[in-house]
Amino acid sequence: MKHAEYDVIIIGSGAGGGTVAYTLTKAGYKVAILEKGPLIRREEFSKDELAYCRRDIVTPSLFDEYHVIEERVGDRWVATPTYDSGWSFWNGNIVGGSSNFMSGMLHRLHPDDFRLKSKYGDIEGANVIDWPITYEDLEPYYTLAEDLVGISGHYMPHPFEAPRSTPDFPQPPTKENAVIKLIDQSCKKLGITPLVTPRAILSQDKGHRNGCYYSNFCGSYGCSSGAKSSAREALLTPALATGNLTLLTNTHVKHLVTGSKEKIDYALAVDTVTGKEKKIYGRLFVVAAQAHESARLLLNSANKDHPNGLANSSGELGKNLLFSGGGSGQGELHKESLKHISFDELMQTGLFVNRSVLDWYFVDDWLEGKFKGGSVEFMFEHQNIISRALKHNYEDGQLVWGKDLAERVVKRFTEQKSIRFEIFNDWLPNDNCFITIDPNHKDKYGMPVGKLRIQGHPQDVKVGNYIAKKCEKILEEMGAKNIYSSISNAPAQNLVAGGCRFGNDPKTSVLNKYCQAHDVPNLFVADASFMPTGGSVAYTWTIYANALRVADHIVEVLKSGGSPT
Repeated sequence: MKHAEYDVIIIGSGAGGGTVAYTLTKAGYKVAILEKGPLIRREEFSKDELAYCRRDIVTPSLFDEYHVIEERVGDRWVATPTYDSGWSFWNGNIVGGSSNFMSGMLHRLHPDDFRLKSKYGDIEGANVIDWPITYEDLEPYYTLAEDLVGISGHYMPHPFEAPRSTPDFPQPPTKENAVIKLIDQSCKKLGITPLVTPRAILSQDKGHRNGCYYSNFCGSYGCSSGAKSSAREALLTPALATGNLTLLTNTHVKHLVTGSKEKIDYALAVDTVTGKEKKIYGRLFVVAAQAHESARLLLNSANKDHPNGLANSSGELGKNLLFSGGGSGQGELHKESLKHISFDELMQTGLFVNRSVLDWYFVDDWLEGKFKGGSVEFMFEHQNIISRALKHNYEDGQLVWGKDLAERVVKRFTEQKSIRFEIFNDWLPNDNCFITIDPNHKDKYGMPVGKLRIQGHPQDVKVGNYIAKKCEKILEEMGAKNIYSSISNAPAQNLVAGGCRFGNDPKTSVLNKYCQAHDVPNLFVADASFMPTGGSVAYTWTIYANALRVADHIVEVLKSGGSPT
């Protein structure tokens, strides 16, 4: 019996998969998205800290689905399943993926991010290469992405801002807390240029989406107004409206099955509710399951023609996994010592800080030398009530409780506010950061789990510490108290890239410049897996932009008759 066949099957519905689906359905092609998680509609989201931040409402239970993490302890590598450590590497397993839960602080990569090796040369112990495309290749898609998904902000010229083909963002910045006056004054006194943060949150209504309602709980939570520019709101909703998109939720892909050495025939998937397996056929396949999970799927799709994993003749699949270098710091602004703004202004809830610093994106320091730096985002500490209260329940190693605890919590919530900075710098690709699969550990569906070896490069910490000292000076100038920072080479598990590096040479890369597998021409990868280096900003805007670029190429392939060569 003849089976149904889609023009394109996309595994994953986040920033990469949702973007490709939007372009292809608008072009008239029949597309199926296979999403492991459920659909949570706008009106179903809440700001429930227990549900979203302390339980598994949008991620799998680690007893059902997990990873094995290898870390160096002394002179050996120690592997620990995440059901033992509690260290989750899942990021929003629902329709729209982790884009539902981002804070939305987005920047473009700088043109020099595409040519780090040419600019800085080799770095010992790091696998830095130039990209096979340039910023000029991606710039039109950055511009298209900011209009399609909706990015608010205000462009301000800066030596390390990427050049733009349009004069400003399509929407003005979101409303800002008065603390920006304090940040701006302090930065300018120190000779630092504060910039308005581009944010993937609508400040005004756009089509079926409402502007921000300033709930005070943005990052880590789904948006109830549609203002956050998630793939679900911005791209999948209009894609579904075309009638060309089939959204198959609760569908976990275990294996991509080839009919010949160079062609995938179908995806073998399991219904996560019923446990039944099914085959889903297509002409082209796009993997966008988040970097480490995309590599895991391809490794698990090994067969006689591809014994080391699908599209892995180079041996590069899973290698050069990227996270984000850097760290964070914060200080406290107290009622009795606050200057330049009123305490009531500071305590106004819901408004954004919207300040970034790019002054140290590229560093040329007479003492420290010349090196690639990073970016800084300022924000208030996360407003989760439980996590804030827990920060002050110990004194001198002893648990505080009863009346003393109540008084401490009231004082913390009513007489001070913590201002925070986050540093993003390159996580340099290296031989000890990669993903394989572990045949001895399988998820509840019988699929070998991803085994991540994680080690940062010493340069990552050096850069982070350099920038952190600069940021602490800003907080000091602001009059903050109890200032501290924390820089380490621990990975940010919500910022994952690499593992399916793109390049022009099939011997040293998994994908070509269009993110098409060298070995299997009807396979594309559209999440952050393609990135050979990560830049010093969050990846989401680049994922959106590159997915638009890849989707345009797929359209051309389909127009030519669907024979992707």
